[in-house]
Formats: sequence, structure tokens, C-alpha cells
Amino acid sequence: MKKIIQTNKAPLPIGAYSQALLFGGVLYLSGQIAIDPGTNTMVTGTIEQETKQVIENILNVLIAAGSSLDNVLKTTCYLADMADFQKFNKVYEEYFAGSKPARSTVQAAYLPKGARVEIDVIAYAQG
Repeated sequence: MKKIIQTNKAPLPIGAYSQALLFGGVLYLSGQIAIDPGTNTMVTGTIEQETKQVIENILNVLIAAGSSLDNVLKTTCYLADMADFQKFNKVYEEYFAGSKPARSTVQAAYLPKGARVEIDVIAYAQG
């Protein structure tokens, strides 16, 4: 049985999708962009600021599902400009220093709301 995961500590979906689904002990998180859930507005500024907000949003969805960043198995990272890769990667490594998941990083022609970064996640649920 699949279970929908939703928290107000991450942005509400801007389309026809759930923040995350739990099925068979595996969490499937939809792509997150740098929307501040408190103001429902995009975090603008540097790629580092956007990346931090994206990963904080992911962390909050994981927590709502009873999981953590340590349980992330795979991420898919979308960058609007691959020239941002090194700066993006530096912030990413701060969050995944101890447990590095499998990862794909690709350049996307356009991301929702003009975002510079989007990340989706597959993780496992604890317990």
C-alpha cells in the first residue's frame, strides 16, 4: 500500500504530484526547487543559496516520513547551467558528507519557476 507524505515544512506541490510517496519501505521524493515554505516564494540569489534551500526542503520531507539524509539512496540533480556544478557540489557535499548516495547530475533547459537547481530523491524509511 502506498502512503502519501506531506508536510507544511516543505513547499506544497505546484502541480499534480505529491511531495513524496512511501511504498514498500522506499521513499520517492518529487523534485524540490528553492521555494521557501514559510513565504511560498522562490529563494533568489546565488546557486549556493538555492541549493541549500532545496536540500533543506528535501530534509523536511524526509523527516516527515521518518527518514533522514543518511537514508538517501539516489539523487537526481538538475542544474539550469552546468557552469554552477562546482558551487552546487560544494553545498551538496556539506549535507551528504558522511553518506554519499548514488547520484546523477544533468543540465536541464528550463526548471520550474526559473529555478537554477532541482533535486529528486529515492530513500528508505527507517524502522
